[in-house]
Amino acid sequence: MKKDNIVVTGGGTGGHLKVADSFIEELNNRGYNVIYIGSSNGQDKAWFEEDNRISQKFFLDTKGVVNKKFLGKIFSLLNIFSKTLQCIKIYYKFNVKKVISVGGYSAAAATFASILKPNCKLYIHEQNSKMGKLNEVTSKFASKLFSSFSEESMIKDYPVSKEFFDKARVRTEIKTVAFFGGSQGAIAINDFALKVAPKLNSLGIKIIHQAGKNDYERVKAQYDKLNINADVFGFTKDFLLKVQEADFAVSRAGASTLWEMCANCLPSFFIPYPYAAKDHQFYNAKVLKEKGLCFLQRESNLDEEEFFKAINCDIKNISTNLKNSIKPDAVSKILDIVLHDK
Repeated sequence: MKKDNIVVTGGGTGGHLKVADSFIEELNNRGYNVIYIGSSNGQDKAWFEEDNRISQKFFLDTKGVVNKKFLGKIFSLLNIFSKTLQCIKIYYKFNVKKVISVGGYSAAAATFASILKPNCKLYIHEQNSKMGKLNEVTSKFASKLFSSFSEESMIKDYPVSKEFFDKARVRTEIKTVAFFGGSQGAIAINDFALKVAPKLNSLGIKIIHQAGKNDYERVKAQYDKLNINADVFGFTKDFLLKVQEADFAVSRAGASTLWEMCANCLPSFFIPYPYAAKDHQFYNAKVLKEKGLCFLQRESNLDEEEFFKAINCDIKNISTNLKNSIKPDAVSKILDIVLHDK
């Protein structure tokens, strides 16, 4: 017999959706009815439209407010207001008393509705070191705020898929370096990989390279020109296998990616996306760097010498310490608090 209806809201991008997916999985395993509220814009539908773990799904026509001009902001805010009223009706219909928000513009209407509806509690998971605008506004009304970067958070571990922990291994030497630019690719990382590839190849180090769908052909052609037999791909569903195979990674520093590397004990050289809101990718990685758990350089200051210094460091020590940087039961602990909160 299913228990209460719990709303999970948020998304838009993969980072938010991965966390939403973790909450949906654990709630479903515990026998709760999950209602998902997201946006018809962004990636939400692709992730959850056919998901049979979710009892009710609502994809609202909402868009972000940030980076819009004056009139665009007005129309977006009016739209969010109307969708907030729609969410309140949903909450009354399904007797919703608890809402878990993972942030992103997809979460706006459902989050505001939880604040406005009597006897409805809001719980927020903030992924990044710099709080998003929506969470900044709504966290004042939340019953609990969870964050891997906040000193005030009761649970500091990040919801990472258990597979990354199951496949973790301590790296003792570097035989394979992976460049992860994301499914869309990151030209700066692609170009940097091609620059350091000849030396890596001469050292007998294998290269794995996620070039992204848009830049795959160019990158592959460049490796062929260099006569380097690299494992180049645009997108893969077996991302974890690539992570597991690598002994060292070069990557962006979105929160989900960063903590996945930690969970797998994979030493990493982070190159933050320079246009991320509030420069949050830089500050995500900075938290780890200050503990000696990663390497970090801005895209504008990329230095081959610093990269080769990094791969010649005590990799075993870093990998071992990463093992203790994050625990595998974050979602379970967070939901213990949420579900027992009266």
